[in-house]
Amino acid sequence: MLRICSVLVLLAVSAPALAGVDGTVRVIDGDTLDVGGVRVRLHGVDAPEVGQRCKTSSGESWDCGTWVSREMRARYQGSDAKCEPIEMDRYGRVVAVCRVLGVDLARRLVQDGMAVAFRKYSNAYVQDEVQAKRARTGMHAGTFQRPAAHRQARAAGGIAPDAACHIKGNINRSGDRIYHLPGQRFYDVTTIRTQQGERWFCNESGALAAGWRKARR
Repeated sequence: MLRICSVLVLLAVSAPALAGVDGTVRVIDGDTLDVGGVRVRLHGVDAPEVGQRCKTSSGESWDCGTWVSREMRARYQGSDAKCEPIEMDRYGRVVAVCRVLGVDLARRLVQDGMAVAFRKYSNAYVQDEVQAKRARTGMHAGTFQRPAAHRQARAAGGIAPDAACHIKGNINRSGDRIYHLPGQRFYDVTTIRTQQGERWFCNESGALAAGWRKARR
C-alpha cells in the first residue's frame, strides 16, 4: 500500500511539470531556456557548450559555443514561446519542442548551423543537419567536435574547463612534471587527472613557476 501511495504522489507531482509550458523566454545557453520560469531543454538537438571551440575553414579556432548562446539571446530573449513537453531529463529539465511565432526553435538552430541533430534521442532534425552541412552554414563552414563528444572529452580531462587555460600540466610515470602546449606531439592524447595532482595552466610562466617543464616534443 505504501508503495502504491508513493507512486501516486510521484505522478501527482510530475504531471503538472509535463503540462504545456508557455511564457517569456530567457536564454540559458544554445539549447536550454527558461520559459515562463520553467527550465526547458530543446528536444532532439545538441548545441555547442559555452566556451567550446570550433575551427574556421582556414583552421582558426573560435568560440562557437558562446556565439550560439549570443545568437539565441539576440533572436529570442523576451519572446513568448509555446512548448510541448516530451519528458523530464535527469537534471529536472522539461525536454520539449518550443516555438516562437510558430517557428520550431530546435529546427531553426539546426538549419542555421548552430546545433546538430541529437540522434541519441531523436531523428526529427537529421535532414535539417544534412542540408546545413551541404550549404556549409554556421559551424559547418569549418570543423567542430559534436557537443556530446566534447562533453565526454572534457569530463575525461582532455579539454580544459576554462578555454583560456589550455596548457596541460601532466605528471609522467617517473613523477616528472611536464606541460604540453597545443600543437605539440602528445598534446591531444594527454588527459589531465586533477585528482592525481595534474592541472591546467593559462600561460607558460605559470607552469614554469609551479615547477613544470615544457615537453620536448
